[in-house]
Amino acid sequence: MSQQKAILRANGFTFKQFFVAHDRCAMKVGTDGVLLGAWAPVANVRRVLDIGTGSGLIALMLAQRTAGSVQVDAVELDAAAAEQAQENVAASPWPDRIWVHQADILEWTTGCEQRYSLIVSNPPYFAPGSDCATPERASARYTGALTHEALLGCAEQLITEDGFFCVILPESAGSALVEIALQRGWHLRFRTDVADNDTRPPNRVMLALSPQAGEQMLDRMTIRGPDQHYSEAHCSLTRDFYLFR
Repeated sequence: MSQQKAILRANGFTFKQFFVAHDRCAMKVGTDGVLLGAWAPVANVRRVLDIGTGSGLIALMLAQRTAGSVQVDAVELDAAAAEQAQENVAASPWPDRIWVHQADILEWTTGCEQRYSLIVSNPPYFAPGSDCATPERASARYTGALTHEALLGCAEQLITEDGFFCVILPESAGSALVEIALQRGWHLRFRTDVADNDTRPPNRVMLALSPQAGEQMLDRMTIRGPDQHYSEAHCSLTRDFYLFR
């Protein structure tokens, strides 16, 4: 696929190695998902779980970043989004490595016998409030039954002893999640606070929690520099995915 043709392709987003159609998904390809998919630690990963995969974006990114022996399970509640994720996987370079499951993660966890060395989620983070245009968008935006504590509970049942559970959240919600996680015996291993630019405080945070204690790394990145162009850190993190980087 040439870059010129890729730009003209509708109803989705073209990355360097794959295309993500998202016209049947409540939540579209966005900055948060791309950041998490590019940031999550993948060294020595053996099996990956993407909770709330939506269009399949993060699952596809992690398949690109990991060895051919690594299998990725992607769980999505919404039937239309799960179907589209499966279509995106089938059209990707990794159709034999990613398995899409249309299921409620709370129920799916109880029957899952696998353990994962990397679990990722770009989870709902708004408390139920104002109405959304569709029930599907409400499910994607609002925590509902999948509270962050419930999400931690799923991760506790599914993660390996040395694994990482990674999320991206608004800064305040992320800090609250860390407090809950520490009380439940998790260890914060990596934290990157993300700001739009150097003049603004961080408005989102990426977290990597583990059942196992170890070195803790905390840092900060900005999306754009003083000239409003993408920052060097952002370009370095995402250059394997975005076109023209």
